Amino acid sequence: MAQPMTPASVHKQYDEGMTAFRRQISDPAARVAFGLEADAFMRQCACGVWQHDQGMTPRHVEFYNAIYSKGNPVPSALYWELASSVGNYEGFVMPNFFRRLVKADLESGKSQSRRFVDTFTLLLLLFAAVDGKVSEAEAGFVNACADSMSLYCDKAGVSGGKTPLDVNDFVTRREDGSPVPTGKPADEKAAEKKAEEEPAPEPEKLEDVLAELDALCGLEKVKEDVKSLINLVKVRKLREEAGLPVPPMSLHMVFLGNPGTGKTTVARLLARIYHSIGVLSKGQLVEVDRSGLVAGFVGQTALKTQGVIEKALGGVLFIDEAYALTNQDSPNDFGQEAVEVILKGMEDHRKDLIVIVAGYTDLMQNFVHSNPGLESRFNKYFLFEDYTGEQLLEIFRSQCKRNGYTIDEETDKAAAEAFKLMYEQRDENFGNARDVRNIFETAIARQANRVATMENPTKDDLMALTMEDLDLKEQEG
Repeated sequence: MAQPMTPASVHKQYDEGMTAFRRQISDPAARVAFGLEADAFMRQCACGVWQHDQGMTPRHVEFYNAIYSKGNPVPSALYWELASSVGNYEGFVMPNFFRRLVKADLESGKSQSRRFVDTFTLLLLLFAAVDGKVSEAEAGFVNACADSMSLYCDKAGVSGGKTPLDVNDFVTRREDGSPVPTGKPADEKAAEKKAEEEPAPEPEKLEDVLAELDALCGLEKVKEDVKSLINLVKVRKLREEAGLPVPPMSLHMVFLGNPGTGKTTVARLLARIYHSIGVLSKGQLVEVDRSGLVAGFVGQTALKTQGVIEKALGGVLFIDEAYALTNQDSPNDFGQEAVEVILKGMEDHRKDLIVIVAGYTDLMQNFVHSNPGLESRFNKYFLFEDYTGEQLLEIFRSQCKRNGYTIDEETDKAAAEAFKLMYEQRDENFGNARDVRNIFETAIARQANRVATMENPTKDDLMALTMEDLDLKEQEG
């Protein structure tokens, strides 16, 4: 069992084994009970097996959803549902259909119940091998369940004895014959422990971060809204410290606006601001879009999204173009699964996680209203307006200065006209600051080609961006 099997092959083995056994049951009542109850019982026992191993993965969900026999409903568990079932598994319970099998054996003198113990044991070992190995802990659980059913047969007086099948023969072993240990590798555990023990970064001074916010071009209304929100949070903390009642408040936000309007930058500053005033323990920003949350199979999306949430704990989870999670036409799309995991994460970690969703204004309104849970948690809206021509020019000048480039008066004037025209003629493809950055990067590439032809360029030559470099006529066109 060193190599993991596919869920399809596991289902095939499971279906064939269970179907063949059901056909052999001679007692009609026992056969009906087996057909109705066996799949659910086997899924419960699979949860018991996995509770004794190193943790859940998407493969566990795929294997779980493969546990059904022909004619019975196909399970469609999601990751968090299965994780909950595994975590809450309370122990082996003798199934009613097995009691019927034993009763039928006593009446007929057969021993079909004992043969089921063999089938049960082999199938549970198959589930144990979801990760390519069977640990001692898993084998021990399987053995205990099988012994419990065998003992029941013994006490009832069913003919035959305990199966000679030795579960320990299936335990995955190292080359020296020792069993593969259960749990995560020591180096992985050490890394996790180190990460847990690593102290959170020291909070920055609030005034320093606010100075960076104020230095951003434009965004006057956003800056005002951010400062108002900061004041609200600070007063809430003072009221808490004074023992005064504090009404519930969500700090999750919706950023509305076109691309390139500074949404990610402001989100990053907000994470640092909330860290500085003690709302968040770390203050990092984790930025994702749909592709960073959604996978192609049931259960995998939940695991992928949960991993992103864990990475964002203590800071801000920024989901760009969040509307893409819910506006898919395919009924098999897993975007809604990601939304459900995010909502649960927001509830479970409401004291140390802030989620900001961002995107086009109309589409984001539809996104928030697509789910009552989203509506209840996202009630703060920040509108990021398009940059004007003057602001685009200011951004361009800032990029030149920050990167050691200069433009003369004639080029500056021509750039002002070009950015004004760009703003006035903007359409749905207008990229705001992103367009400015593209123009700047193209300009320095042209400048490099031009300067490279000079025999002995001066420092001024290396710094100067000219009308030729900007190719403003092309921009106007």
